[in-house]
Amino acid sequence: MVNPWLAMASGTDPAERTRDVRRAHEAFLTEGAVSPAVRPVVAESWRRSADARVTQECKAPIDLADDALDTYRADHPLARVMPLFRELLGTIAYDGAHLLAVCDEQGRLLWVEGHAGVRNRAEGMNFVAGARWDERHAGTNAPGTALTVDHAVQIFATEHFNRSVQPWTCAAAPVHDPHTGRLLGAVDITGGDHLAAPHSLALVQATARAAEAQLGAEVPRTRVPRISLTALGRDEALLVVDGRRLRLGRRHSEIMVLLAGHPEGLSGDRLTLELYGSRADDRSPVTLRAELSRLRRLVGPLLGSRPYRLCAPVRTDLADAAEALASGDAYTALRAYPGPLLPLSEAPGVCRMRRVLEDGLRRAVLSHGDPELLRRWVQTPWGEDDLEVAEALLTTLPAHAPGRAAPAARVRRLRELYGLPGGGHQGGHEGEAPRHQGGREGEAPRHRGGHEHGAPRQGGGHRDATSAQRGRG
Repeated sequence: MVNPWLAMASGTDPAERTRDVRRAHEAFLTEGAVSPAVRPVVAESWRRSADARVTQECKAPIDLADDALDTYRADHPLARVMPLFRELLGTIAYDGAHLLAVCDEQGRLLWVEGHAGVRNRAEGMNFVAGARWDERHAGTNAPGTALTVDHAVQIFATEHFNRSVQPWTCAAAPVHDPHTGRLLGAVDITGGDHLAAPHSLALVQATARAAEAQLGAEVPRTRVPRISLTALGRDEALLVVDGRRLRLGRRHSEIMVLLAGHPEGLSGDRLTLELYGSRADDRSPVTLRAELSRLRRLVGPLLGSRPYRLCAPVRTDLADAAEALASGDAYTALRAYPGPLLPLSEAPGVCRMRRVLEDGLRRAVLSHGDPELLRRWVQTPWGEDDLEVAEALLTTLPAHAPGRAAPAARVRRLRELYGLPGGGHQGGHEGEAPRHQGGREGEAPRHRGGHEHGAPRQGGGHRDATSAQRGRG
């Protein structure tokens, strides 16, 4: 069986493969259909890239620079294994044909190293430290796709969604915190067509495993939770118990999130209400008991009863983001928020927890008034149709500031979408209009497609599915 994560089978002609995939790419852009000649992992990434409106000649945005970049990467866990990355990949990085790159879990490149000539060529597409190379900003590429699918992958030449990246081939592997199982980032090698050979994928996989082993051998700098639950931006939660990773089904994910959010425990009736709400019927308690029995077989003594509760402390990414928010640190809270809590869940208790966090984070971004925070929010799948934040961003930009055209166009598009008066120069800001048309006085409409139990919500919610975040294993 052909390894689906490898770009080409042994003996394939790279030139012929390049032509075949280029034709398939052009057909996808014009017709929306993907040829069977395209690997499924690439086809799915192309669709995500198109959903995120990645353009064909875009450059990855610079998220961090100068002192902010230096401070951020010095504190990042992967800084502790950079000497290992250089030891294992340094010869390749400086042979004049390759680059070594390391990114964080959000796709921000933290280090890009290699021969100066190769680095100079890569700078033309913003493949530089501080740039954002997740799929939503840069389209299909090895580090961004590896983060999305949480698996090592090669991306060959014309498999890149962005044409400006198609002269390159890359292989990347995700790196996890061995104590919690959380994704830390990815290690990547980028170069020419010869990287499509199987050895490059094996090399980055081995390097990532060596880094995890080194991190695992360290004494944690701070107390690391023995059990963690990751559920933000995921349809299925990831439970890590003593380093053992367990991907939960959707109903089990909802139960674990609800119990983690209620450490005092929940009665059977209350848990039924939180899960099923108005959809509960006479069979719901029986169904819930069956689900709890199956969950207990997975997690063992962690799940207690009378009331239903978690019998050991469980650290959640929801709590991490909420604590940063409560402390007034909007920057850390936004970094800790890869997407809505279990975005496809319709369980009333989960929907309430999801809404509280998202609304709190949104209010913090608005009240902070920092253009970078506002820009990050409107560039997310859950914030791209948020008119009030888009208008707030526009008001922070001087009339003739570089880069003002895109936010102004966004405001005009959203006002037209919501059927509101728009355009002009009201209040001295192009594209800004009075905000009394929203769900509450003084608030403009926020989302298109946000829903709670299928019904549109003018004042909150999330975009259905948050497709850029799906598929993380």
